[in-house]
Amino acid sequence: MKLLWLNAGLLLPLDKGGKLRTWHVMRHLAARHDITYLSFEDATQTEADRIGMREVCSRLETVPRSDPAKGTWRFYADAAGYLLDPVPYAVAKYRSAAYRARAEALLATGKFDAVICDFLPPLVNLPERLPCPAVLFTHNVEAEIWRRHAEQAANPASKFLMTGQWQRMLRFESGALSRFDLVLAVSEADGRTFARLYPNSLRRPVHVVQTGVETDYFTPSSTEPTRTHMVFTGSMDWLPNEDGMTYFCREILPKIRQAESGATLSIIGRAPTPAVRRLADIPGVEVTGRVDDVRPHIARGAVYVVPLRIGGGTRLKIFEAMSMAKAVVSTTVGAEGLPVTNGRDIAIADEPSRFAHAVVHLMRDTENRRAMEAAARRLVVERYDWSAVAQDFEDALLKAAGLATGERAIA
Repeated sequence: MKLLWLNAGLLLPLDKGGKLRTWHVMRHLAARHDITYLSFEDATQTEADRIGMREVCSRLETVPRSDPAKGTWRFYADAAGYLLDPVPYAVAKYRSAAYRARAEALLATGKFDAVICDFLPPLVNLPERLPCPAVLFTHNVEAEIWRRHAEQAANPASKFLMTGQWQRMLRFESGALSRFDLVLAVSEADGRTFARLYPNSLRRPVHVVQTGVETDYFTPSSTEPTRTHMVFTGSMDWLPNEDGMTYFCREILPKIRQAESGATLSIIGRAPTPAVRRLADIPGVEVTGRVDDVRPHIARGAVYVVPLRIGGGTRLKIFEAMSMAKAVVSTTVGAEGLPVTNGRDIAIADEPSRFAHAVVHLMRDTENRRAMEAAARRLVVERYDWSAVAQDFEDALLKAAGLATGERAIA
């Protein structure tokens, strides 16, 4: 097949869950199919990033774009410009005449068997009519993320703004799903949520492509972990991660230290916001920013924590930790969509005291922790290596490309 893959950015560096998921799927597809990849590109991208993309696509097309840094006055000024836009800010900010022109020029060649829209943002730059089947690859139920932001907002102004974005995303996401021949989700939970929220928008049932992990890369370490050390990894400019770690340090960490006064925490991940950087002022809390390799940092921890209150899709970070045979303590939201079993291969706790108790128990009970570590590693190795996940994606794509021929309407 000849595929046109649309995204908002390059996949390299592989520092976000969505990038990792797409990379492993595309690497599998590129061995048998011809992929043209169109995305924005900002000034932080390197020539090595562009060259590296050749591993997953045969042709790379980019359009220059830059975003103001989150938390700066320019960021807030830019966001304010979209307050009256009917399209949610997370999508509207990607409108681009140059991107649209490039997409239309590529589609006009008529050589593609299918077009894949990776996340929602590229949709604002797609023409209304397409000459081939269209597939939406979703990594989250975006409206659910904004609903949870609104629920967790601490002050009335934030709640008002978040509620407005949630309502706009509901309308936009509903319309988006109706415009595609096939929608791919990353968990059964997301598939059910799409069906519940948008029963009249789907042309056919959502196809679920499970989350995977590179089990040959994320392997157990011979390094002995520090008994009272905890680790979290993730993109620290993503609001759910920022919220989760500020919540953890405010509500949960003090309770852990009541039992284990020497407990320490490493927050590992790219682009920490000012709020996340301030967490490093807490004694025993480390904020690293981007690292070249997360594995040595994960290896140091006795417990891997995922205290998320907001989110959607699935957390690749959990599978990576499990593949390294780490005991994970997560909220229900953090582990949402993953086929894990509380008490066997993961510990689930939502209320701060229960979360803290679960962490302390694993720090102290070495036998129980090692049993959970072994079960976690066994689960991902046996069932969730990327090769099987990517094959399922390819099968769904082949079916979608054969659904119909001729002109397709995206309306």
